[in-house]
Amino acid sequence: QVQLVESGGGSVQAGGSLRLSCVASRRTYCMGWFRQVPGKKREGVAIIDSEGTTSYADSVKGRFTISNDNTKNILYLQSDSLKPEDTAMYYCAATGILRGEQFEPSNYDYWGQGTQVTVSS
Repeated sequence: QVQLVESGGGSVQAGGSLRLSCVASRRTYCMGWFRQVPGKKREGVAIIDSEGTTSYADSVKGRFTISNDNTKNILYLQSDSLKPEDTAMYYCAATGILRGEQFEPSNYDYWGQGTQVTVSS
C-alpha cells in the first residue's frame, strides 16, 4: 500500500504559477499528476517513471514540469503560465507496475485526495 498526500494548490490569476507537491509513503515504479473537472473524465497531465523519463499531455507541454526527489519520496508539478482551462482538482497517482497506457487513470493503483487549482482570467 502507498499513501499519497498532495499540497500546493490554490487560486492564481492567468499567467501565474503554482508548485504542487505529493508526499509518498514509499517509492513506486511510475508516478504522475492527473486532473479532473466536475462532469468530465480524469485526464493525465504529466508522468515520470523510476528512470526519470517524463511525459506530458499536449495541453501542458512547455508550461508544466514534473520532477521528483527520490531521497524524500516527493513528487512535484511546477505549473507556469497557468490558464483558466487549467482549473481542476489535481491528483497524484502511483503504480508499482504500469500495465498499459501511462496516461490512463485506470492503470494506477494509488491516489491522493487531490488539491484544487483555480486560475482566474
